[in-house]
Amino acid sequence: MRRQVAAVVALLAGTATAVLGVIVAVKEFPRGLAVIACLVIAVVAAWYGVLRRGVARLAGLYIAGIAAAGAIVLIAVGGKFGVDLLVLAGVLLTLAATRAAFLARTELPRAAAPQRPVLFFNPRSGGGKAERFALAEEARRRGIEPIELKAGEDLETLVRDAVARGADGLAMAGGDGSQAIVAAIAAEHSLPYACVPAGTRNHFALDLGVDRDDVVGALDAFVDGGQRWVDLAEVNGRVFVNNVSLGLYAEAVQRSGYREAKLRTLLDTVPDALGAGGSELDMRWTGPGGDGHRGGVAVLVSNNRYRLGRAVGSGTRPRIDDGLLGITVLGAPPEAGHRRVQRPWREWSAPTFEVEADRPLPAGIDGEALVLDAPLRFRIRPGVLQVRIAHQHPGSSPSARAPEGLRDGVAKLVRIALGRDRKPAG
Repeated sequence: MRRQVAAVVALLAGTATAVLGVIVAVKEFPRGLAVIACLVIAVVAAWYGVLRRGVARLAGLYIAGIAAAGAIVLIAVGGKFGVDLLVLAGVLLTLAATRAAFLARTELPRAAAPQRPVLFFNPRSGGGKAERFALAEEARRRGIEPIELKAGEDLETLVRDAVARGADGLAMAGGDGSQAIVAAIAAEHSLPYACVPAGTRNHFALDLGVDRDDVVGALDAFVDGGQRWVDLAEVNGRVFVNNVSLGLYAEAVQRSGYREAKLRTLLDTVPDALGAGGSELDMRWTGPGGDGHRGGVAVLVSNNRYRLGRAVGSGTRPRIDDGLLGITVLGAPPEAGHRRVQRPWREWSAPTFEVEADRPLPAGIDGEALVLDAPLRFRIRPGVLQVRIAHQHPGSSPSARAPEGLRDGVAKLVRIALGRDRKPAG
């Protein structure tokens, strides 16, 4: 019923907002075109500035600031600022209601609880979530042995020692880098694994269908949880659960002073990498058509495909059991003979992927900064991880039900509003 109400609200709000937007655009012509022109100038000037240094950078950013301010002034002095805000509010309401309509629980098959489960927890992750939520005590109450990862200790060694002592279930409360280590060992020994969202962002937990706001409740995965099988990915033999980033950002985080001045370091990296004569991002890779390519601002290789560039579900993976890597190249060169205007990134899926270079490549692996020897060989490992998820948690990604396109999205909202969308999420 809740999804049905949300779908009705989304359809009504979206229709009203679209009609109001058209009316405003017609009545305010040509002010709208002037606003768009200012925004285009701001983007172009900003890009010119970040590719350069010194006076040229200042000039580009200064022009970008003036153009952006001009767009704001045109909106503010047009006499319809309240109407503009009403259109914006309508868009936000439509998006919120649409997301609520597409959210759904997945009923996972119940699995027998492990007899000697172990919880590893990093007390420093997530600003001290393990201590704040008393995870060690909550784990003991559920018959789970808690093991703290202390400073200087090696997590992999702790996990392997626990398995050698007879642990038959492995849970991790920490960041996604730590989750990857425990998940890899669980898959290696065919043991059930539980993800406890005690890190900072908990992307893996989100896409698994774990409620990131219910840290303690995630422990119930080893009490009466459901079971699903998901994929793991690896690069040069190292397992990752989310993604590996290469390119501009990965280059910047390796530089001294990044932690003290992140934005300045990132801006200083741009001219070296992308400006005239820049060669730091000299990566070589093969596109989906079999053609070889060079460069790209960034390459993102993920454990299954991320949904990018869409308002609903953007930045999440609809599934983690498709058996394919997700590959995205930002600033990718167009295919030979391709005349159409393309989006600023290319994305596709494949079971393997390789990046070549003439030097070791900086990489961000599940948020951890490393340097990897080239070539970088990526592969997917389909269905190797047995995941347990608490019965009260969603059990699937927030974008698992969200359609890919606008037409399909509207059609699905109509079916939900009419009560005709009863197919369980998978």
